[in-house]
Amino acid sequence: MPRTLINFRTRSPGSNGLHLGIPARAVAIVLLPLALAGCLGSEGDGPPSFMEDPSTPPPFPDNYRSELLAFMRTYLNNPVGVRDAMMADPVQRTVGGRVRYVTCLRFSERQSDGTYREPHQRAVLFINGRLDRMLSSAADVCAGANYAPFPELEKMSR
Repeated sequence: MPRTLINFRTRSPGSNGLHLGIPARAVAIVLLPLALAGCLGSEGDGPPSFMEDPSTPPPFPDNYRSELLAFMRTYLNNPVGVRDAMMADPVQRTVGGRVRYVTCLRFSERQSDGTYREPHQRAVLFINGRLDRMLSSAADVCAGANYAPFPELEKMSR
């Protein structure tokens, strides 16, 4: 199969011209990502999600407790010794201009010197019924949350 070349010819005074042979495939490989980048956009904070349909209501995160525990094992430096663990059931809240299921979490983790600080409050966002991310600034999102004990978080091991 013959290769198609795109010829760029420029004339400068006193020259016969310049011929650059660049394969059309190479030009397409360079220009296609740039063209597609213009199609991306998001409404609100955060990257666009290709997994959700904004026209339908978000599905309830059925496995939110087990997903949250699996995430916390990787999130915490030392998952052993968590105290005062409380969690609110997922509720729909508007975050970044979109309706999401959000669960709020409050806990105190053991520090490296064995002491405990004031409890952390975190908001956990779910997209398409799956855990997406944890927000460290959760005061606005978790205002008025109804917390209940979360003993599974306190019983975690390495």
